[in-house]
Amino acid sequence: MKKKLSCILLIDDDEPTNFLNKLTITENGYADYVQVVPGGQEALDYLTNSGPFNTTEDDFPRPELIFLDINMPSMDGWEFLEHYKKLKQSEIEKIIMVMLTTSLNPDDRRIASEDPNIAGFELKPLTAGTLEKIIDRYFPS
Repeated sequence: MKKKLSCILLIDDDEPTNFLNKLTITENGYADYVQVVPGGQEALDYLTNSGPFNTTEDDFPRPELIFLDINMPSMDGWEFLEHYKKLKQSEIEKIIMVMLTTSLNPDDRRIASEDPNIAGFELKPLTAGTLEKIIDRYFPS
């Protein structure tokens, strides 16, 4: 039986990619909730329940898995990671983060592999096979 996560967070500024990735996640039944944000600042707001995600209700579940793009305007994936490292442990504990990018730059893959917050590095678009591999590896039943 496959594992179903409560929430997956997609951080990417590309709307068509987000549409396809969210569709892949929902059609394959891997998450109860998929939150899409177009950039690093919005993701930080989501993780800290601030900005547009400031609520006393439990409207925004904490993600178990984050897919992070590298190349985004205003705050790219690397800048997001610098801010992410400064968050409270309670805001980020038990979150698995995977770079999901079009970057073929070997330096990006190397830097990601050296960052303890990055569990994996995958190329876009997200496929059912890639998603299954990630879920099986990081969220065994």
